[in-house]
Amino acid sequence: MPLIVQKYGGTSVAGPERMKAVARAIIARKRRGARLLVVVSAMGDTTDDLWALARRITPKPDPREMDMLLATGEQQAIALLAIAIKARGEEAVSFTGAQVGIITDSRHTRARIVRVKADRIRKALAAGKIAIVAGFQGESAGEEITTLGRGASDLTAVALAAALKADTCELMKDVKGVMTTDPRIVPEARVLPVITYDEMLEMASLGSQVLNARSVEYAKKFRVPLVVKSSFEESEGTMIVEEEPGMEKTLVRGITFAREQAKVTVLGVPDRPGIAAVLFRALASADLNVDMIIQDVSESGITKISFTVPRSDLALAMETARTAADKLGAKDVRSDENVAKVSIVGVGMLSHSGVAATMFSALAQSGVNIQMISTSEIKISVVVEKARMQTAVKALHRVFRLDTRTVEAGKPFLVEPEKIGGGRKGAGRRKRGKSR
Repeated sequence: MPLIVQKYGGTSVAGPERMKAVARAIIARKRRGARLLVVVSAMGDTTDDLWALARRITPKPDPREMDMLLATGEQQAIALLAIAIKARGEEAVSFTGAQVGIITDSRHTRARIVRVKADRIRKALAAGKIAIVAGFQGESAGEEITTLGRGASDLTAVALAAALKADTCELMKDVKGVMTTDPRIVPEARVLPVITYDEMLEMASLGSQVLNARSVEYAKKFRVPLVVKSSFEESEGTMIVEEEPGMEKTLVRGITFAREQAKVTVLGVPDRPGIAAVLFRALASADLNVDMIIQDVSESGITKISFTVPRSDLALAMETARTAADKLGAKDVRSDENVAKVSIVGVGMLSHSGVAATMFSALAQSGVNIQMISTSEIKISVVVEKARMQTAVKALHRVFRLDTRTVEAGKPFLVEPEKIGGGRKGAGRRKRGKSR
């Protein structure tokens, strides 16, 4: 019988009725002929509630104790799901991450998986039982409970699927699959039947909340067959694959966005070799994840450097940048929280020209000014004013015709040129990398 790994998120098991519905779906899948390993997240908003509870005690709770606390959310969920399955006459057994041998490094609240043993899962499956595992958690070599970071139950499922050489890893969500963009912003957004690992990794890293980025990276590395589908209704979902026939015919696969961004600008920086290294070494030492970076053209030996960080890291980024600026002799450090990042992603950019021109023209015609630009081989990201983010997403979804069938290759999406004023200003000198 095929081995299927399924993962259910917190929304799918948010209460007793949903928990019972998931139990019925799991049993039905097993009775159709499959061995099942099920990974479960904490119920509903449990993790957020536990964080909030700790912060009512102290604004900076100890990371080790937070892992002890947060891991209890998934323990509740796996026990309740096992109870629901057993109440319907099927054998099930629940395990914590530590019990099934998910070994991690020792970084609390953001641990990384080192290896997976999974011996107890193999025994449970051999006995005909449904194995239910707590997502998001593991155990360090020092036998400390660790957690893998927000949204990392996906990673648990993928890691177990890789270790057990599962036939399929199904990530059950509260959406029908991976969509061209968020349907709450663009109602015409549609489910993508297939997407590549590389495209999904870019989308996850750029703000799409459907999948955890590390889970996609892990799946690509170990070639785990992934399917994203709804836990509430029957759907084909989205297959995530290495490549697909004609994959480069689609110029843009999806539009992503990230609201929780902040921009930091260091002004009056002496323009000499090594300046950027000092600043970004300091940020790295503070364990800050820097995204876009721009250094303006030097004037009279003075320049400015701007970069973006998650808004939750802004206070630390400003403190670190000010300390570095003092050492460098820079004049000032400023921040802007009213920004958002909007990105287009598609393997087709590798073989088609004009994509960047189309993107920038569409934004300009919609009155969206571009503040920063970054590119990779299969994505283009821009920083825009947060108030204009939804306008930008709608414009790009429309101009790349993502709500309709993909047009034939060789018919690029080009908009008519017109005067674009501030929306285009500076785009040419800020863009780096080859023309798209």
